[in-house]
Amino acid sequence: MKRLIRKLHRYLGLIFSISILMASGSGVIHVVMTRTQAPPPATRPTSAPLDLAAIKVTPAEAFPDQPPIAVNIRNIAGKPYYQAFTQRGFIYIDATNGQVNPDADAIFAKEIASGFLGSNDISKSDYLTEYNNEYINIFRILPVYRFDQKDGKGTRVYVSTMTGSVTRHTDDQKQFEARIFTNFHKLGFIPNKNVRDWTLTTLTGAAFLISILGIALFFLTRPKKSKPISK
Repeated sequence: MKRLIRKLHRYLGLIFSISILMASGSGVIHVVMTRTQAPPPATRPTSAPLDLAAIKVTPAEAFPDQPPIAVNIRNIAGKPYYQAFTQRGFIYIDATNGQVNPDADAIFAKEIASGFLGSNDISKSDYLTEYNNEYINIFRILPVYRFDQKDGKGTRVYVSTMTGSVTRHTDDQKQFEARIFTNFHKLGFIPNKNVRDWTLTTLTGAAFLISILGIALFFLTRPKKSKPISK
């Protein structure tokens, strides 16, 4: 039994040591990231103050046929807008004249990004309705716009018009660190989620088993107490 446990511990430990190395490596990268990367942006509106006196259309007048589920008042292009969630989707109505503006969402998103970065030299590069390798599910909020700043650093932000705020701010250096962490900690290089989850479970379970075998081996091979010699 001792020999079997010793062999299992030895060879399984060699085979699955890669998972321990990757886990410990991700821990080091995580510490580095906490010191080199700023915390997530606060989820709060970043646009200019509203001109309440400019509102000429009441919510009841703006939505005469079907009341919205929820309404926000947003400052977009210097004018107050009703941002409404309805049964048919997400719409914007100019509170000065009651007109629907289908472009207001994209305009609002760019204003949020520009205000956060302090620059108008930005361009929309994506609109996400699903998570991807960079904007992962820990950021929770969808949909989001992505805007890139032309600063030579690859600075980019993800913007939610629903919250009126930036949900993620990153650049090439930060994303390089995040990619290493994701690949080490979550096996992000495996594209299929089911395969990735089963691989993680197997590696983690094997490391647990090896630890149990090591503990068992310690007790099985510990020196026995010598019996006192009777006179």
